[in-house]
Amino acid sequence: MTEAAELPPAPEQAREVFGDRFEDAVRYAELLADAGVQRGLIGPREVPRLWERHILNCAVLSEVVPESVTVCDVGSGAGLPGIPLALVREDLKITLLEPLLRRTNFLAEVVELLGLDHVTVVRGRAEEVMGKLQPVHVVTARAVAPLDRLATWGIPLLRPYGEMLALKGDTAEEELKAAATALSKLGAVETSILHVGEGVVDPLSTVVRVEVGESPGGVRFAAKRAKAARTGRTRRRR
Repeated sequence: MTEAAELPPAPEQAREVFGDRFEDAVRYAELLADAGVQRGLIGPREVPRLWERHILNCAVLSEVVPESVTVCDVGSGAGLPGIPLALVREDLKITLLEPLLRRTNFLAEVVELLGLDHVTVVRGRAEEVMGKLQPVHVVTARAVAPLDRLATWGIPLLRPYGEMLALKGDTAEEELKAAATALSKLGAVETSILHVGEGVVDPLSTVVRVEVGESPGGVRFAAKRAKAARTGRTRRRR
């Protein structure tokens, strides 16, 4: 049996990024390195690079999220990027959306332990909660799926003129090109690739931004959304 990798001390950049929430960020890192590994949410080999590759890499997404908006973190997993984003930005109202029970249990424990009153954990798939969750300003995601598939899950959860922010790696440009037709059908009106985290992470975090118009998800999803809303109203009347 191999010995568990040791979590390195938090880098100085973490203190700057998280400010008053630095101790909570450290506690989150400890939870990931311990319970996160034990429950199979994080690979043991990731522990030595938890800060740079995972926590700070996600926290810098805050640079491009507008102020005081609603956010849905799709396929939140162990809470990346949703938890670091919540620690940095208490002005946001964040929903962590995750289909697997063992992950939502972990997320609920983290949210309670860290006192993240502006964060809600919801168990379900994106396609299942459409019409049940209020449409949001911003959808975030990291390492969930290729961009074209991710867009079919994330974009329909947006309110008109919202945006999807997907943390991607070196393949961002290729994925964006490959997904161009799918994104257009889903109501995207503008796309861009952003690099964030100057002075915090190296390499910089790469974010694909997809902005939508007045019909997020396109015509097909507009009909689905309307049907789901009608069903919801009918259930409330009963």
